[in-house]
Amino acid sequence: MKAILCPGQGAQTPGYLQQLPDHEAVRRTLAEASQALDRDIVLLDSAAALESTVAVQLTLVTASVAAARALAAEGIEPDFAAGLSVGAFAAAVICDALDFADALRLVELRAQLMEQAYPSGYGLAAVVGLNELQITGLLAQIDAPVYLANLNAARQIVVAGSDAGLAALIRLALAHGARRAERLAVSVPSHCELLAQASETLSAAAAQVAFRAPRIPYLANRTARAVRSAEPIRDDLATNLRYPVRWNDSVRLMYELGARVFIETPPGQVLSGLVNDSFPDAVALTMSTQALDRVVATVRARAANQGMR
Repeated sequence: MKAILCPGQGAQTPGYLQQLPDHEAVRRTLAEASQALDRDIVLLDSAAALESTVAVQLTLVTASVAAARALAAEGIEPDFAAGLSVGAFAAAVICDALDFADALRLVELRAQLMEQAYPSGYGLAAVVGLNELQITGLLAQIDAPVYLANLNAARQIVVAGSDAGLAALIRLALAHGARRAERLAVSVPSHCELLAQASETLSAAAAQVAFRAPRIPYLANRTARAVRSAEPIRDDLATNLRYPVRWNDSVRLMYELGARVFIETPPGQVLSGLVNDSFPDAVALTMSTQALDRVVATVRARAANQGMR
């Protein structure tokens, strides 16, 4: 079985939309995004444009949807779809739970709300080498806003908060044995209570959008469950701004349900690396570093060898 993984903010690099596979499905997706947004989506992936959270999130979702459609056109359909943070909107489109144009409009609002909520003084930091319980204990010692944000792996965790809170957490983490603790190039304190108001506004907008039962299971950011109905997907997309992303649990569940091939859409490379670290018997493919035809050939070969769908 196959899972598609859609990266979140931080994976972007200048010019990455132009590096997508040269495929008719990609060209159609870029044109569809431009029409929905009433501007050329390709102009949003320059170094200057990517200074904006809005441009980053719109291009990330577009890239994942375009790549998944190219795979589908070549006969590679996933059995599960999961997206990290804003990547969850792409996963919902890939699952056919949400129209692409509606996803882009919700993502644009989401990114605008995030930019407006904390224009400066806040952000994210990553800690490697400590587990959730250890980091929770350190957070309790800090007298400044700082929260769990992304649980990417058992010992790779992202925290969100104020500059002072993140600085304190980094000092404590390194003093308590973390292999690495550092700020990330993200200026918004995502996936914590600091974005509660933004989440409520996004929920109101999502309530006006049509959602459908997904064609394949959607892995929820907040609960790490395989969702098979419309309303939980609506809720997950609208509220994941204010809750930690349980990514490690989501990937583990897909593996337990039978996924043995994981395909990460452009421009990400981190999610496939996490799969390799946790499940050495699985195949993790990175579309940003491998040609489309090679990805397709690898998936077909794995299916032929193991009788996989």
